[in-house]
Amino acid sequence: MNTELIAAWRAEESVAHIHGWDFSHIDGRYTEEGDLPWDYRRLILAHLTPGMKLLDIDTGGGEFLLSLGHPHSDCAATENYPPNIELCRETLLPLGIDFRPADGNSTLPFPDGSFDMVINRHGDFNPREIHRILRPGGLFITQQVGAENDRELVELLLDPVPPLPFPEQYLDITEEKFRAAGFEILRSDECRRPIKFFDVGALVWFARIIEWEFPEFSVDSCLPRLEKSQRILEERGSIDGSIHRFMLTAKKL
Repeated sequence: MNTELIAAWRAEESVAHIHGWDFSHIDGRYTEEGDLPWDYRRLILAHLTPGMKLLDIDTGGGEFLLSLGHPHSDCAATENYPPNIELCRETLLPLGIDFRPADGNSTLPFPDGSFDMVINRHGDFNPREIHRILRPGGLFITQQVGAENDRELVELLLDPVPPLPFPEQYLDITEEKFRAAGFEILRSDECRRPIKFFDVGALVWFARIIEWEFPEFSVDSCLPRLEKSQRILEERGSIDGSIHRFMLTAKKL
């Protein structure tokens, strides 16, 4: 096997760290989410009006929240990943955004009826807590990673193949949870779309970042699988898998 390639893969493994949810390190080396049947940002902006109180759960580094252009004094955010907590404290608090460390799946540190809209992209959520902190008629809008996300890539790299990390992450299960919590479902959709990698090093970096999907992955322990991946790349021009996504817009009754 080409020792230069292996060295390059190990180098990618060594720098597999991110702040916020920034995948710019592999820009141009992979593609995903380019053809979803909805636009999450537009879904939100179609309902978001001046004066609304907005909460972003599991905000990452606040990048998406800031992209909405909503008045900072009407924005709040939570995050539970320690490096991102520090990033949010440095970037969001000075802007006047009400940032609070919190686990999206647990009790949220806000009074009842605090918000007109709660959003959540690829984060944890608790339907009953979201219902509690929303005002009557308030909206929850989310885009989620589904249970079967990246499974072809997991099967390519890992042996034995680990179980699904989040086996309840399907649209129908999520819809039922929100109905049971006192919501009306206004819109929902689910899809599977391609993800493509154009070099194995980008796939190595990705697998190390998404450690819950690729548990115990490392270059050295998975070297035969990476060699197979390199052969696939040379034969086909890309290493292909599929992402699993769903979206939901729910209204508090």
